[in-house]
Amino acid sequence: MGQYTHILLAADFNQESDKVVHRAKALAANFHAKLSIVHVLEPISIAYGGEFPVDLGDLHKELEKQARTQLTTLGEQLNVAPENQYLEVGITEKEILRVAKEQGVDLIVMGTHGRHGLALLLGSTANAVLHHTEIDVLAVRVGKK
Repeated sequence: MGQYTHILLAADFNQESDKVVHRAKALAANFHAKLSIVHVLEPISIAYGGEFPVDLGDLHKELEKQARTQLTTLGEQLNVAPENQYLEVGITEKEILRVAKEQGVDLIVMGTHGRHGLALLLGSTANAVLHHTEIDVLAVRVGKK
């Protein structure tokens, strides 16, 4: 394992994310690395598949406002400057990879549930990131075994 200089924490703000956050924080401290955070908000049409007969713009704005608040709070807890906090809208794995590349990241830290069966066949965000990047990815197991 080489020296990491810029670590990207892919935060999803679920109840199990503390373990991932602590791992990213510890790695950044151990390597004296810059720490950045990305959170991706998937548009409702992507997240739930399809068109909706009503305008969900207000709902999306509210979700984005809540995500920004959570990102800012996490950034403050980790002493990550606002310019190193990224709230993106799009397909999660693509946005994580884009931010990592644009920011010169050399390690992505994210959570994984280690799904099996149908969920495994359909893939996961961690799996997609792992298989579409040339940099290291630390997939921190969260949830039940």
